[in-house]
Amino acid sequence: VFHRAVQLWMENLTLTPLRQPIVFELEGFDVPPGQGPLLFFLALFVYMVVLLGNGVVICVIMTDRSLHRPMFVMICHLVVCDLLGATAVLPSLMMHFLMGQKKISYLPAIAQGFCVHTYGVAVQTILGVMAIDRYVAVCEPLRYHSIMTSARLHSCCAVAWIVALLLIAVLFSFHMNVPLCGHLVQHVYCSNRGILNLACIPTPASNIYGLAMTWSVSTGVFVIIAFSYIRILSASFKQRRTDTRVHKKALQTCVPHLVVYVLYQIASVIIIVSLRFPSVTQNIRKFFSILFIIVPPALNPIIYGLVSKDLRSGITKLFSMRIA
Repeated sequence: VFHRAVQLWMENLTLTPLRQPIVFELEGFDVPPGQGPLLFFLALFVYMVVLLGNGVVICVIMTDRSLHRPMFVMICHLVVCDLLGATAVLPSLMMHFLMGQKKISYLPAIAQGFCVHTYGVAVQTILGVMAIDRYVAVCEPLRYHSIMTSARLHSCCAVAWIVALLLIAVLFSFHMNVPLCGHLVQHVYCSNRGILNLACIPTPASNIYGLAMTWSVSTGVFVIIAFSYIRILSASFKQRRTDTRVHKKALQTCVPHLVVYVLYQIASVIIIVSLRFPSVTQNIRKFFSILFIIVPPALNPIIYGLVSKDLRSGITKLFSMRIA
């Protein structure tokens, strides 16, 4: 398998560096004849679910003043992040299925990779901020409004986005002055590694930074969430002795956040595990590689809508007003 990968890499590279305008070709899925339109409609259906579900959540939170609270503002940021990831990949995937379009020019390729990587990091940083918010809400209920002020709320959300954008900006800065000798990106979408695999020269600095960044963000967010929920569980079980309703409400507000985090991690683990099994077909491996862009954005609105009574009532109120 290793020798075959090296052979494919060598075949994909030309002898001389490419000059702008560079046009990449995505390897994409191996679509059987006649199956393109069906796959297009499946991808379109998923994208419509993502747009509709997340769009409704944004509209409800923005229009219902009773939902202008830290938890729902952070959910709104998470929804925007989900839309960013899905929109970066699914429209181009639909064009691939419907028209066989696999070519993508240099700047759109960089933009697509930047958006996908930003989504991957921002999801985690936003979930980390949400965990801190839930910790303060459950463990410091009397001081919550004085701690989580409007200014502090927006500062925390801004920090989550800025950290993600800066980390990915540094990651893509390694593309500067790197000559490319190939045009075939062996993936469904463009990514940092997929493009740099076409470099004429080794890029060890990018590899080291990418691994260090991924490990640091994943570990840091995991530590924050683990610490927050250990304290939340401890505090909620203490409150259970005095007020069962407080205990139930605390768990009700925390469960969706934890489920969303676990869902994202499961999708990420599936990608890693699929790479360890050479017997897995390329189409299945590529499908697994886009699960983290499809599954969380499609299910997150459902999870929050089902568990959060306030959000559910806001959605009902919105549709009742539209019908009336």
